[in-house]
Amino acid sequence: MTKPSPISPTIPLDQDGIHHGFLKLPYSRDDSAWGAVMIPITVVRNGDGPTALLTGGNHGDEYEGLVSLFKLAGALSPSEITGRVIILPAMNYPAFRNASRTSPIDAGNMNRSYPGKPDGTVTQKIADYVLRHLVPEADIVLDIHSGGKTLDFIPFAAAHVLPDKEQEARCVAAMKAFGAPYAMMMLELDAVGMFDTVVEEAGKTFVTTELGGGGSTTAERVAIADRGVRNLLIHAGILTGELEAAPEDTTMLDMPDDRCFVASETSGLYEPCVDLGEMVKQGELIARIYDVERTGTPPREYFAPRDGIVSCRHFPGLIKTGDCLIVIAEVL
Repeated sequence: MTKPSPISPTIPLDQDGIHHGFLKLPYSRDDSAWGAVMIPITVVRNGDGPTALLTGGNHGDEYEGLVSLFKLAGALSPSEITGRVIILPAMNYPAFRNASRTSPIDAGNMNRSYPGKPDGTVTQKIADYVLRHLVPEADIVLDIHSGGKTLDFIPFAAAHVLPDKEQEARCVAAMKAFGAPYAMMMLELDAVGMFDTVVEEAGKTFVTTELGGGGSTTAERVAIADRGVRNLLIHAGILTGELEAAPEDTTMLDMPDDRCFVASETSGLYEPCVDLGEMVKQGELIARIYDVERTGTPPREYFAPRDGIVSCRHFPGLIKTGDCLIVIAEVL
């Protein structure tokens, strides 16, 4: 029998109105013997209708979703909606407060920790609560990501190829409704433990994003997130109004296989030879990595493995062996 979660909400999750509070996780530590991790949550409800679960901060250094959802939590009114919106802007709250991808408490990567454990680490306990107590309530789930400190992406909403084609069609329709400049059929190199995976296995309509990166954000990227969240709520029948289109038509992209990903086979100083959003041809020079131990050594050169668009690139100036160097997606 599954043990009960130690997490308790400080607000009702099923009452009309707007409720701001916390998911309270007891956490005894050196500086607070009977302390707790207090994860902000907002629930807006108006009668019967669909439920949307909106999450950000799955990784703590990805700010587009955090900014947009903290903003939405303070702006959304019950009178605007029919149904319920659950807003969890900083799912991995310890990582968010530490400005890091993973939790400073247990080094937990939230997006590799599902289904979690009610008696596990702090990260596992949060994952268990979200999966067992919030996901079952939702009809549609949006998890907003970007590249954090180590990657930068063109701004896209994404869905996955699924065994259930009816469910896949629902996810693709929601992805398109989000209205990002790009829409990606996304390939995950390792989907084990991902929030995406367990939500899709639960049969939910799921949309994720990559809206930039670099450990910060921009006005343009936050605007994409703001527009996309509202579009998704309209698409789900929770919010009234018309979908707001992106300034330009959404470009459909695909990641058909792992040849889209180029990993660095050397460590050193990274020179990008193409920029995000550029079209490249197979065999075109895309990057150089310079030896930082000495001068006069020829750089290692990397070439595009396929035709396509540069959809992601390594962000910091230094790179290590095994780091993702670049991702090239196909334009549909």
